[in-house]
Amino acid sequence: MDKQYNDNPVVSMRNITKRFGDNEVLTDINFDLHKSEVHALLGENGAGKTTLMNILYGMFPPTSGTISINGVSIPNMTPKKAIDAGIGMVHQHFMLIEPLSVTENIILGHEDDDGLFLDRKKAKERIQKLSDDYGLKINPDAKIEDISVGQQQRVEILKALYRGADILIFDEPTAVLTPQEINEFIEIINKLTKLGKSIIIITHKLAEIKAMADYCTIIRRGKYIDKLKVADIDENILAEKMVGRNVSFKVDKAIQEPGGVVLKVEDLWAKDKRGIDILKGLDLEIRAGEILGIAGVDGNGQSELIDCLTGMAKSNRGTITLNGVDVTNKDPRTIIDSGMNSIPEDRQKRGLILEYPIKDNMILENVSKEPFSTKGKLNFKNIDKNAKELVEKFDVRPNNINEKVMSLSGGNQQKVIIAREIANNPDVLIASQPTRGLDVGAIEFIHKYLVDLRNNNKAVLLISFELDEVMDLSDRILVIYDGKIVGEKIPSETDEFEIGRLMAGGK
Repeated sequence: MDKQYNDNPVVSMRNITKRFGDNEVLTDINFDLHKSEVHALLGENGAGKTTLMNILYGMFPPTSGTISINGVSIPNMTPKKAIDAGIGMVHQHFMLIEPLSVTENIILGHEDDDGLFLDRKKAKERIQKLSDDYGLKINPDAKIEDISVGQQQRVEILKALYRGADILIFDEPTAVLTPQEINEFIEIINKLTKLGKSIIIITHKLAEIKAMADYCTIIRRGKYIDKLKVADIDENILAEKMVGRNVSFKVDKAIQEPGGVVLKVEDLWAKDKRGIDILKGLDLEIRAGEILGIAGVDGNGQSELIDCLTGMAKSNRGTITLNGVDVTNKDPRTIIDSGMNSIPEDRQKRGLILEYPIKDNMILENVSKEPFSTKGKLNFKNIDKNAKELVEKFDVRPNNINEKVMSLSGGNQQKVIIAREIANNPDVLIASQPTRGLDVGAIEFIHKYLVDLRNNNKAVLLISFELDEVMDLSDRILVIYDGKIVGEKIPSETDEFEIGRLMAGGK
């Protein structure tokens, strides 16, 4: 049954324009949100979606335009004014302090203190009630560093609710979630709207828009394109309106015979940060000219496997052989020089130096090599030339190579990493969550480059929580469970249900 709305929006943004210097990132945008509505904001990486919502939340002012909340115009919006007006924002990269508990993170800066003393018991009881009311199962005493990403997101939601939010903005809320956590998130959104909350979701994921949203506003390159009732439109039309062209959801990949083994892992054991065995005798091998997909629920050893392969962590037992050379427990520099590069799962912690410009991030692994430096002296002309070519080839926006990477959208940060790693032309590329936070046009583009690597007789180890991505791209799929490989399947001879059963530890 359709939701019924009155004519008065809870959020009304009119003629919003935003310029950063000479760069106009939003042009004359209008946006409305109604009570108990889920409204998706859809657009390519760098289209201006997060900028528009940062303006609504008061993170920075519009160059021109007006914002009204519940019919009241709010000039000079600030985060404090936004919170006071009942707006909460859950950012793509969570704003949590890891050593602190769930309760401490939620009340930080908003302590209900009586006099000199904070009533922790009262605060914890209130958090527990909010958790129960909205189906946000969480232990108030748990430390942030000990809980899953999905649970951390619930803490961010509770933080907004604790501060009295009736309007919730989610920036790429499912980008870091497992399939099971995504289903739980959809249930949470349904519960929130049933209890009177209004939701804005910034996303690229068309299937999730269909599953969650009532309406969808599409922005392309900072301009308003359309507002659509989601139930009346299919994913292909959404994709076409978002990127301005037809998008193919099918991966074009010819069958080919793989070559020799380039990476072999035998009886690999490793511990997690708590000192508990997380890899328990893992074996795998990957050949030149194939994409090997690893499917598994988060937390079954994928991150530790990547760390051991890339030299970021030590294994306790077993061997890793790359191009016939034992690289077990070697340092990252040696492993890169031996022919292996990686797209890390956490782009901000492991893939980029956020304070550096695009051009410097493009050469991080090769800064001491020709043609970027000679005898310790940097060749700025070649560094600039390399960056301009890669920015154009991989459609990084904005295309100013001197722009600091921290100012790029998450998807464009990902493109910088992928451009750099693919340009290195490694014998083995580890691609961990390579399309996390990318729009459908960029996903199509990245898939093509991974297949091109494979077609050029390179090996790609794909680790992704997107099961359809693993199914579409892989020549073989290995399923990881409890630190071991528990099954090997050919995509054409299996389905998502069989893979899912193996991922859950079934036979």
